[in-house]
Amino acid sequence: MGIEHHTSCVDRPQQNGRVERKYRNILEMARALRFQTGLPFKHWGDCVLTATYIINRLPNSIIGDLSPYEKLFKEKPKYIQMRSFGYLGIANNLDNKGDKFAPRGIPCVMLGYPQGKKGIIC
Repeated sequence: MGIEHHTSCVDRPQQNGRVERKYRNILEMARALRFQTGLPFKHWGDCVLTATYIINRLPNSIIGDLSPYEKLFKEKPKYIQMRSFGYLGIANNLDNKGDKFAPRGIPCVMLGYPQGKKGIIC
């Protein structure tokens, strides 16, 4: 087919500048999210996933001021479901076992967005 697969050398990020810049952009945004919320280091993965979620919904001048989400799915992203990362919220307590005076909500922190579902991860 005339296609050759080439990989870059180990420890030579300058060979793939575009990917390295995008990688640095994601990590800087994830770091900012973590510092802003004061979350412990163990939640670094949630910060990276949320940073990627946000970046994919921001307009990009390279693709004609469309978001990557819009380019891929041919529809505008729904910004109304987006929440502030790390905000204190109340999750439904479905485990009350007939106790009328048990708390109906549990305090939690927003950690991101689940893949393929409408909601948030607390």
